[in-house]
Amino acid sequence: MKAVSIVALRRFVVAAQGYASRFRRATAAEVEREIRRLSAVQLDSIATVARSHRLVLATRIGDYPEDALSALLASGRVVEYWAHEASLVPAEDWPLLRRKSGDDHPWWGPVVTREPELARHVLETLRERGPLAARHFEGRNAGSWWEWKPAKRMLEALWSAGEVVIAGRQGFQRLYDVPERVLPRSVLEAPVPSHDEMARQLVLRAVSARGALTESGIAEHYRFRGRTKAAAPAVQALVDEGVLRRVPVEDGRAPVVVAADAELDGSPTAPVLLSPFDNLLWDRPFAERLFGFRHLIEVYKREHERAYGYYVLPFLWRDRIVGRADLKSNRREGLLQVKALHLEPGVRRSSSLDEAFERAALRLARSIGLSGVARA
Repeated sequence: MKAVSIVALRRFVVAAQGYASRFRRATAAEVEREIRRLSAVQLDSIATVARSHRLVLATRIGDYPEDALSALLASGRVVEYWAHEASLVPAEDWPLLRRKSGDDHPWWGPVVTREPELARHVLETLRERGPLAARHFEGRNAGSWWEWKPAKRMLEALWSAGEVVIAGRQGFQRLYDVPERVLPRSVLEAPVPSHDEMARQLVLRAVSARGALTESGIAEHYRFRGRTKAAAPAVQALVDEGVLRRVPVEDGRAPVVVAADAELDGSPTAPVLLSPFDNLLWDRPFAERLFGFRHLIEVYKREHERAYGYYVLPFLWRDRIVGRADLKSNRREGLLQVKALHLEPGVRRSSSLDEAFERAALRLARSIGLSGVARA
């Protein structure tokens, strides 16, 4: 089989992301469809520019109503659950991801098993009064077993175990409820998939959403327990069936997995500023291989330790990541503030690059409800 060039592979992977070439407005139905197309949209609480999920969706479908996601969550058409990280995922994928996640919380272990009385109390309260936020479980007496911190942790553990779901948000605060009041009957009554079927379906979704991935990238997309070793049997089975195929790459490194009928090329994209948690960047070694771009997220570093800034959006132009923009939303003035644009090594500033960046910044600003762009 002929090896694909890095250039053709890079263009194919970028094209698969579906970045928009112009500003547009989207409906709640389009938000739902885009989440399904991407398979998962990572959540993050930082709002320096806008929440990451809004940036990811805005770069593809544009501006959408602020209440769209809460409505989709409340109606059970979209759910929040563990995918790559805590993510927005299509409701029909909840049984698959619940099967993958198991009963243990990824950070705290078997909290529900360790504290059955608290679990029972939280579930009974939700059944009687839900949907509720964590603040509704605050205890007035310090040391009581239903005080805020244990209850919040239990809510998260029950959510991780699939015993509760997110029924919407107030601001960015989750509202928890029992699944039977939120999810469609078709999702609640879906048969529990076998381990092999779960792996098979998640592999297919990852490849469909990303265009081309290595086996390790497939495992990273959904954070398979056991990583590449856990995903590999499903990949091999799908290759043997002719549903997927492996394609060697001219750089001689790991082959990529693509749909059997994929044509590995694509057109250069419009300029776009990417969320630091954009799906394109989930597999950092693959991003470095394709783009020569070493992704850094510096929000957790002290100011003097940062090379590029606090909240930095990679700047994708055509089929290359050519810079990193340190940005901040000024909601009071309605402006997206450009604090700095750092070009990648070997990238020369030009009038065409500057014009492309201005277009990308203005489109992003409008897509997150701002009226314009200002240079610091």
